[in-house]
This record gives sequence, structure tokens and C-alpha cells, in this order.
Amino acid sequence: MRGKKLPGMYQGRQASSSLRYSNDLDCDTTYSAHHTILHIILFPQHPAGVTVAGSVTMATTVILGTGIIGTSTAYYLSKHQPASSIHLVEPSPELFASASGFAGGFLAKDWFSPASAELGALSFEEHRKLAEKEDGRNRWGYAASTSVSLSPPTDKKRVDVWCRVGASRAEAASGATTAGVAPEWLDGKGLVVEVISDEGTAAQVDPLQLSQFLLQKCLDAGVRLHHPAKAISIQTDVRNEVSSICIADTQSSTETDIPCTNIVIAAGAWSPQVFATLFPTSGFKLPVTSLAGHSLVVKSPKWTKEHEDQGCHAVFMESQPGYCPEIFSRVGGHIYVAGLNSATEPLPALATDSKSNISRPAIEKLRETAKKVLGEDEVEVVREALCFRPATDRGTPILGRIPDSCLGPATNTRPSPEGGVYLAAGHGPWGISMSLGTGKVMAEMIQGRGLSADVSGLGLDV
Repeated sequence: MRGKKLPGMYQGRQASSSLRYSNDLDCDTTYSAHHTILHIILFPQHPAGVTVAGSVTMATTVILGTGIIGTSTAYYLSKHQPASSIHLVEPSPELFASASGFAGGFLAKDWFSPASAELGALSFEEHRKLAEKEDGRNRWGYAASTSVSLSPPTDKKRVDVWCRVGASRAEAASGATTAGVAPEWLDGKGLVVEVISDEGTAAQVDPLQLSQFLLQKCLDAGVRLHHPAKAISIQTDVRNEVSSICIADTQSSTETDIPCTNIVIAAGAWSPQVFATLFPTSGFKLPVTSLAGHSLVVKSPKWTKEHEDQGCHAVFMESQPGYCPEIFSRVGGHIYVAGLNSATEPLPALATDSKSNISRPAIEKLRETAKKVLGEDEVEVVREALCFRPATDRGTPILGRIPDSCLGPATNTRPSPEGGVYLAAGHGPWGISMSLGTGKVMAEMIQGRGLSADVSGLGLDV
């Protein structure tokens, strides 16, 4: 019910309240259930823009989706405007319950086609700089990685449509292939091994730990988190320009209007549903689909601290059509196994609903692969997961402003940087790798600053 009064919350539509997330970021427990502690916190009301340095007005921005793309965008926005003017909204009861928490965490510098090449390189550099500044190795397992193929590709084509055609990401590697040997922790008997990445062009992270770190940095700066909550409508002013957004707390049923003129849709595979909810009279559908992927995190006595100190590995295998296993060794004694994907798995209403849809045959196939390469009796399964990644038919992400003509009749936005509805989604298997670059470029775009990468080929096709 709109305006229901809760402790620490103003009465009525003008309250701008938030549920703040906090946890102890215990890296040793991140593979178990995602535990969050929620507190109702009162924030002062502010208009749809705030004044910076006494003269420049920064528009309030609401980011829909608190995955790694949304949190990265909030993180970079907060460097150039008051963090209190930035809102994150997440409907899933558990944070990072899809790809941001369960993806592989492989980072590449130059495995991308021309349209996204600058974004990929920028993001790789941002990952490196952030890890150096914030002790990324210990906080989210950042480490240099070497990429090897156990089934060397014969065709060095670009694999931008990897998600759709089921190809191996190894086919996108840009480094000159050289003969190599299998990592010591891998059973490489009888296998032909090629190194497919140049030194310094691949790395590894734990995406859940990185996502948690970014969110905590945002909250510490003053970014407002609404969780669990969802955006249910937008309001316009007398000029038919977007002026506020209504957020519903899914636990208390309280609805809160947040004055804002910038909206960023960064809800991953759920982005089309978010757009359709906010702009029901629009005949436009966001061209973002979902790709389901099962994964395992395992431990093996073969992957030791001594191996970690020498660097991680990204191992790409070819097993059978539609199944190209990817095996990533990580700091902390864990090995990630994935590569079994489906474009037909129905997208659940919430990310947390994926747990009940985990396929036992898919998990068993991954377990068989793990045992094959790590040893029959030397694999301890730490976590099983199913996540949904956002994909596009063209194989590259969408970063840009959604034209007012797509929002529906009598719905407009203010000129940039005073307002706009933006989309940042569709990264396919590269969401973690491109996350920081995407957040940086989206923040620059929203704030009307110069862009750090050429993303002119990543706009929305309308």
C-alpha cells in the first residue's frame, strides 16, 4: 500500500527510503548461500538533481539491477557526483544470485571484435588498476592467467555470437598460438596443448567477491540501495518528461516515489521485463535474450597454493557439439567448471528461482568433465549453480541511451546530461570481463563527459 508507515520512514509518497545492504565480505563463505543483513535507513529527501560545487547540477540517477554492471556504473558515477543522488534497485531476495555471482570470472584484454575492442581493453585495464589499488588478489582473487586450448581451433574466427552458436571462446583468442604443456594440476595425457593468450592479456577473478566489494564501496560512499524492491512505474511532469520513478518494497509493500530524471536499465537477462513494466505503452522490445549456464566450483588436491603463486589458468576444451568445457583455476583453491549452456531454458521471474531449475543431468556432465581432467577420486564439489546471462543476436553488448521515441506516447526525457533512459546489458559471456569498462563508460555517458572508449558500435539498433 502506497505510503505505509514503517519505523524510520516518512509518511506518504515523498519519502525516499532505502534498504542498505551489509555483510562482512567473508571470502571463505561466499560459495555458500548469499547472506545479507538488511537495515531500514532514513535518507533526506532531495529533488531530481543536486548541485555540485555550487553551480553544476547533477541529475539523480536510478539504476535498475544491482549486478556487477549496475554496481560498476554506480561506482564510477559516485566519483563525479554526490553518491546520495544514486540509487540501486534489486528485486531478487539474494544479491548477485545470477551471473554476477556464478559466472567464471575470466578476464580478457583483446578477445573482442572491433565494435567492443576498446571497451574490452579499457575494462581489462580498469580491473588491473582496481586490483592494484585495493588489494584485489586477497579481496576478490585477482590474478594473472594463462589461456590454453586442449583442442586447438582450426578457424580463428570472431565468436561474438558464442552464446548463440555454442562455439568455444577459445576461437576468439587474439594471441599467436604456441605449443605448450598442460598445467601441472590438469591431467593432460595424450592431449595437444596450445597457449592462446599473450602474456599480460588474461586474468582471473572471483566475480561474487568482486561484486560484493564494488557494492560495499558504493554503500560506503553513500549510494542508496533498495533491496528487495522493484521499479513499478515512472511519472512524468507537465512537459511529459520523466520526473520520478516508483519503487515498491517487496517485503513491506510500501511504494516510494524517487524524484529522478536518469534511469539506467542494467538488469541483465531481465532487462526487457523491466523496460516493459516501466513503459507499458511502448511497442518496442529490448533486444536482449537469456542464456542459461550450469557450473560447478570444485576443489582438488592437485591445485595447490604453489600453483596459485605461479598464476591461474583458463583451459578451453572441445568435448562435443554444443558443449565446450571451460575450466578456470582460481586463487583460494577453487576450480570453476562450465561450458554447458542453453538458450531455451525459461527465464525465472527472479534470479533466486534458478536454484529449483538446476538440471541434474547437466551437473553430472560437468562432474564427469571435472573427474576426467582432475582425477576420478580427487574432486570435491563446493557449489553447483545455474545462472542466466544476457545475450544479443549480434553478439555484442548494448550500451547507450534508449531514444525517447521508444518509450511510448507522451513520454520524453530531458536532454543529456539532465536526463535520459539508458541500457547497459547483453554482454553474453563477457559481463565480468567488461564490467568495469562498462560502468566507467556508462557513467561518462550519463554525466555528459568524454568517453574513455569508443562504443559507437554498441548503441541500440532501432
